Amino acid sequence: MIPKVFREVIDLGDGREISIETGKLAKQAHGSVVVQSGKCMLLCTVVSNYKQSDVDFLPLTVDYREKFAASGRYPGGFFKREARPSDGEVLTMRLVDRVLRPLFPKDYHAETQVMIQLMSHDDDVMPDAMAGLAASAAIQLSDFPFECAISEARVGRINGQFVINPSRAQLEESDIDMVIGASADSVMMVEGEMKEISEEEMVEAIKFAHEHIKKQCEAQLRLAEAFGKKEVREYEAEREDEDLKKKIHTMAYDKVYAVAKSASAKHERSASFDEIKEEIKATFSEEELADFGDLVSKYYYKAEKAAVRDLTLNEGLRLDGRKTDEIRPIWCEVDYLPSTHGSAIFTRGETQALATVTLGTSREANQIDMPSFEGEETFYLHYNFPPFSTGEARPIRGTSRREVGHGNLAQRALKGMIPADCPYTVRVVSEVLESNGSSSMATVCSGTMALMDAGVQLKKPVSGIAMGLISDGETGKYAVLSDILGDEDHLGDMDFKVTGTADGITACQMDIKVKGLSYEILVNALKQAAAGRLHILEKLTDTIAKPNADVKPHAPKMITVTIPNEYIGALIGPGGKVIQELQKATKTTIVINEDPVTEEGIVEILGTNQEGIDAVLAKIDSLTFKPEVGGTYKVKVIKMLDFGAVVEYLDAPGNETLLHVSELAWERTENVTDVVNMGDVFDVKFIGFDPRTKKDKVSRKALLPKPEGYKERPPRDDNRSGGRDNRGRDNRGRDDRNSRDRDRKRD
Repeated sequence: MIPKVFREVIDLGDGREISIETGKLAKQAHGSVVVQSGKCMLLCTVVSNYKQSDVDFLPLTVDYREKFAASGRYPGGFFKREARPSDGEVLTMRLVDRVLRPLFPKDYHAETQVMIQLMSHDDDVMPDAMAGLAASAAIQLSDFPFECAISEARVGRINGQFVINPSRAQLEESDIDMVIGASADSVMMVEGEMKEISEEEMVEAIKFAHEHIKKQCEAQLRLAEAFGKKEVREYEAEREDEDLKKKIHTMAYDKVYAVAKSASAKHERSASFDEIKEEIKATFSEEELADFGDLVSKYYYKAEKAAVRDLTLNEGLRLDGRKTDEIRPIWCEVDYLPSTHGSAIFTRGETQALATVTLGTSREANQIDMPSFEGEETFYLHYNFPPFSTGEARPIRGTSRREVGHGNLAQRALKGMIPADCPYTVRVVSEVLESNGSSSMATVCSGTMALMDAGVQLKKPVSGIAMGLISDGETGKYAVLSDILGDEDHLGDMDFKVTGTADGITACQMDIKVKGLSYEILVNALKQAAAGRLHILEKLTDTIAKPNADVKPHAPKMITVTIPNEYIGALIGPGGKVIQELQKATKTTIVINEDPVTEEGIVEILGTNQEGIDAVLAKIDSLTFKPEVGGTYKVKVIKMLDFGAVVEYLDAPGNETLLHVSELAWERTENVTDVVNMGDVFDVKFIGFDPRTKKDKVSRKALLPKPEGYKERPPRDDNRSGGRDNRGRDNRGRDDRNSRDRDRKRD
């Protein structure tokens, strides 16, 4: 028997709908929903253990997976099953996690898992835009202690009109691609890329998405009410001691305030804070510390946070002595690594990134194989964050989700500035060598300079900055912090990263931790970020003003040529023999692709030696050579025959044709050697194709003046009795010419 199903529908306003359904699938989970739009269906389940974990944080796992069966495809690889998550899936997990995590109680530490699966795919629906909706809807049906319903939505802009949850095809025409996460009251998360838009335009896009998110939150609440709202579970809350909290605050606040105001460096400041903490712990006995030592540490960090925030709000000062809008000292260097195709160092305060660029053919493109999208990237960026960059020693367990997310943000910041006619596949790698502040924004800056150093003709240079916000809801005071430190990242009410050119924003990432942030404050924060970006951009262009005109001598040069489809096979040769021998002889890499529209061959020639590239181009010219009727061409005799000479076009080596004896000269030619000999070079005129042999016809005599008194021979009369050459059927093959030949042989 099919159980009772509960369903809510959200109208997107343009004929499209999103439905949320529960009651049919995965009923043993603590909450489960199926979210559907078109033929796209997501199943989301949530489970949270009833026993608190022995940790001081929320062990939340958000897992998003796309099943290949959803689009009627097989997974790649030998085992033909889904394995580790792709970068695209990891990025969706991060989008959902960043909105959900702050809404659980600070003292809720039960192991919690949110699993979202793409079960059916629709080419016109991007599933990641509905993942946040699915997660929140499932939680609303559970008994989790969770603050309020949230949702996420993608916004695009096509021809000046905002579009909610656009398709991938629509995004190709859009100048905005942003995902916004919010509750009905507050925007909480923003991430996306743009084509040099203004701060005001970005805020308008956020407002547009938020209005749609409000409707999605209302639908979740209606579904939970219809299904039967569960009582929120009870859990063992953390111990609290208000008297101890006040005592620690009194002991720590002034001392922390003094250290924070001293404008010390990161390690010196950390050591001073640790010393204050140890002094406070020393006032308690071993028995007391064993009993409530964890509370001492917790309340100390609260006092530290309060002191640092108050310093900024009251005096406009920060931990390192800067004013709120001040950028740390910057130094840059390009061409640091001698063997790379491009390199640059960007250092801002205690944050440093070394970027490298590698240039290659389309063979090196990054292949994307997901159920919801197949394609390739000819520009991509990888970001590495080793433990030594923060003075730590810990094992490296592959690429972390953080590294995937930070690399994606930097890639989105830069990719719009790669020119469409760039012939290379371009890979940027950022190695973070020091970190105290935003290393992803340092990656954008070092990546910009490395690309210009490599000779990639960027449309415009891009810079990036990390910003913070500290606010006091009671007094209305707030401070926007430019170029935040690592410590400021944790104590603020908002942190956001913005990248752009001198003309507008290219990418952003925001996490807003305070409720009801006004759009006015948001615009002011973005304006301050713009000023910081332009300051940093000036430092970049002081180091390298424009892209180098050429790639480095040791970097590969790339030439792309197009050839007709019928010549692709000739260039490859049987079993690839021609192209392999050509690559070996010229020391080049040759890649041939077929244009999906025109079906022409697109030939990429990559090499460090221009002579080798020229040799490949000459071979292609030779293979595709087509003489024009009436054109004059220089040829060389390469073979002598009784009835003419075989000549080779000098402009297209390997292309041969027959120069018939009748076309050597105006006078009658008895012997070919009377006119030309082996190795002779001269001009011929292309006069068309022989209708009988279908081969080229060239003439030497057509370029020579006619002898005085020359008379044209009368045209042959093919209608004379007896047929051609006056030969009857019985005389075929036995005319006078054959008789004369036999007489010569007997002599």
